[in-house]
Formats: sequence, structure tokens, C-alpha cells
Amino acid sequence: MADFVYTTVTGKIKPLLAKIREVGVPPKITQQWLKTVGFTSSNDASLLGVLKFIGLTDNSGIPTSVWTNYRGAKHKRVLGEAIRKGYAELFAVYPDANKRSQTELDHVFSTSSTGGKQVIAKTVGTFKALADEAEFSEVSEHTDLETSSGPLHSAPATRPNAPAQHTGLPGLHIDVQIHIAPEASPDQIDQIFASMAKHLYGADRQ
Repeated sequence: MADFVYTTVTGKIKPLLAKIREVGVPPKITQQWLKTVGFTSSNDASLLGVLKFIGLTDNSGIPTSVWTNYRGAKHKRVLGEAIRKGYAELFAVYPDANKRSQTELDHVFSTSSTGGKQVIAKTVGTFKALADEAEFSEVSEHTDLETSSGPLHSAPATRPNAPAQHTGLPGLHIDVQIHIAPEASPDQIDQIFASMAKHLYGADRQ
């Protein structure tokens, strides 16, 4: 699992995100730029890594399209998607990671860091500070159903479609991708598809 980013000044994440929406788009994000917008402490430089980690800047510090989109009216949703991508491995463990407890997040982050308790605490604090400023949509066009049978592995996607309703109104099409661990038992696989039948088709299967 890849290392997760953290800042030592988690309390400054919220004002920095607000500043991004207020000022013009700079050609490059540097420590000097941080100082020009009011973040003058030497510890504030750790915020640059956070912006890069969630894709607001590229590896060179140049603002991306995510930065530009974040300046719009749907900035909370844009940030939510950016966090999902940056913390993809966390959301693979907990699809609702933004709602998880300190202890649960500690367990995930500690597996990817050789740092001590203070580092893990800052890593969790960084994620929570970001998540507090974001909006996470519960349902998207592509929804991954995660199983409790073990680690997720890539597998051919199964895409069931609900029966068509001829109502004369535009239809809604949702693709559902299922990732099943190779070690999943036949009973576990049956339970997964039984649950799909119940929730997607209204079938009452045991």
C-alpha cells in the first residue's frame, strides 16, 4: 500500500482551500505562493504535498483541471472526487471512509507507514480535515460493490441492467461492477448475487 500524505498544520487546510477559490489561478504552486496568500510559517510547506496528493496540482506544482473545477459552484463535490482518487486505497478498504472512526482509519494508515503514533495521527487528521470540506456522492454512474470475503482483486465486471420500464420518460442506466476475491467461497458468491437480486430487482431470494 502506498504512503499517505500528511501535513503538520491540519488546521490550515480549510482556510487554504477557501483561499484557492478566492484568488486567481497561479502558474505554479510553491512555498513562496503560499506566503503571498498568507501561509508564512515554514510548516505550511507541508500543505503543498497535500494539494499534490489529491490532484489539485501535478508533480511539478502546476495547478490541474481539478484546481480550476474546484473554484466553481460545485467545489465540495469536486473535492470529494479528488479525495476518492487520491485516497483510492483507503476507499477500497472502506467505501465510506469519510464516515469512519479515528480508530478504523488508524488501522488502515498504520499499515502503510513506518512512522509513529504522531505521524499516524497527523495522517488521519489530514484526511479528516479534507473530508470535512468535501461532499461525497453516495451513488455514481459506476458503483463498485465491495465484498467482505477478502481483499479486492481485479475481475471481469458483471453489469446487470434493471428491466426496462416503458413509461415514455428518459431511462436511467447504472453500471454495477463487482470485484470478488479469488478465495471467496461458493456460498459467499451466492450471497453477493442474492443481495444484488434483492436490491436491484426487488427479488426476495434466500
